[in-house]
Amino acid sequence: MVRCLGRVLLMLFLTILPFARGTFVGFNIGTQVSSLPAASDIVLILKNNQISHVRLYDADAHILKALSNSGIDVVVGVTNEEVLGIGQSPSTAASWVNKNVVPYLPSTNITAIAVGSEVLTTIPNAAPILVPAMNNLNKALVASNLNFLVKISSPQSMDIIPRPFPPSTATFNSSLNSTIYQMLQFLKNTNSSFMLNAYPYYGYTQGNGIFPIDYALFRPLTPVKQIVDPNTLSHYKSMFEAMVDAAYYSIDSMNFSGIPITVTETGWPWLGGTTEPDATVENAETFNNNLISRVLNGSGPPSQVNVPMNTYIYELFNEDERPGPVSEKNWGVIFTNGTAVYPLSSTGASLGATNSSGQFCIAKPGSDQDKLQAGLNWACGQGQVNCAAIQSGQPCYTPNTLENHASYAYNDYYQRMHSAGGTCDFQGTAIITTSDPSYGTCAFTGSSNATMNSTLPSIANSPVSPQSGCPASTSTSYLRILSLCATLFGFLTLLRRPF
Repeated sequence: MVRCLGRVLLMLFLTILPFARGTFVGFNIGTQVSSLPAASDIVLILKNNQISHVRLYDADAHILKALSNSGIDVVVGVTNEEVLGIGQSPSTAASWVNKNVVPYLPSTNITAIAVGSEVLTTIPNAAPILVPAMNNLNKALVASNLNFLVKISSPQSMDIIPRPFPPSTATFNSSLNSTIYQMLQFLKNTNSSFMLNAYPYYGYTQGNGIFPIDYALFRPLTPVKQIVDPNTLSHYKSMFEAMVDAAYYSIDSMNFSGIPITVTETGWPWLGGTTEPDATVENAETFNNNLISRVLNGSGPPSQVNVPMNTYIYELFNEDERPGPVSEKNWGVIFTNGTAVYPLSSTGASLGATNSSGQFCIAKPGSDQDKLQAGLNWACGQGQVNCAAIQSGQPCYTPNTLENHASYAYNDYYQRMHSAGGTCDFQGTAIITTSDPSYGTCAFTGSSNATMNSTLPSIANSPVSPQSGCPASTSTSYLRILSLCATLFGFLTLLRRPF
């Protein structure tokens, strides 16, 4: 029991690390999915991938409850349909907060409320009511003594900035000036972020060839193609950071400063129709991997180099029930069965497994073949290893041997679970090595060269491992310990940085 308590406390400590880090890449979770996984399975995917931040488009009770004690920061959403009522009635705002925020804190780490989605461009007639809605919600938080823990903002599209390039001359749409000024004043007064949806995909595909695709995908540009703001001589290495800077300059044009920008949506579709040739797996993989690397280096755009560009990728799952062109349904990085659409980089602690010990778990040479097969089956099943990398045509399939495939699966399980008590045993068919077993294009989890081949797990029926080191007979006590940890965590959330 003492060992289990130690592991629980260690896991609790690890969940606190992202808050101290200050820079993150999160994911949007849309629910227009015909076969959306159960809330508990969604949280399992997030935790196994060390995803520390998520944004919901509503306040889904099942997901919020499942996120309890997960250590994951959550942005909940007020839907566009709810904005009008909340803006007109303080009591409606109070009821919304009392229903969708208060019951879940502190065990579920709700850090922000996103009021509507691109309200100023999708339903401009609602503009006059948007800031009153934000104020009413904030008053409700104040009444519950939660205003220092939960911030309020409203995600806006790049469409509110008619001419985003060059960034230094960017300004907001003048017809929205009154509302945007009020919003910025609110954000300044409440120490909140400006939420921006910035899509280089649309900037490129709707740009009539003005900018090269390498610029949209964070690829290096040749000297001839360098993108430079003629007024500041700032070099922009990607359209993404130019978009963020355009928003900063637009804020500055209204005489506000010190309001950080959080990018609440960005991404790249991996599949499109016949008229959408740039929506490809290769482009989506390139964009999101380069995005993760760029954001997690901790620096901002040229005008705000010391301010991190915290970002939420759109999105975790493909929303196949969304209307519109083919691309609208294919922005996800993971299929609903838990397998990756394409590998994502494990750069930084937010995504992927780390291996500070330098140890790897591989199949023991000469092991019984039946036991090896059983171990492999367990790892790819109950062990929740994503075994896509060892399937035919994938980077770790060759050599096509049971020992090689078991080594990959054993190691992936071990890298993710050994800090929580998972062992390298598998009925005596596994052994620890300090030699990196990676080869060619096959990068084992925990390798310094690893990509996210195995970080998106297959959804299993049971998240509990028989090798965890915590016997089933201690489950009741284990839950009590988790409850105690939740209380401690509730106190620690008070120390978190603003979202």
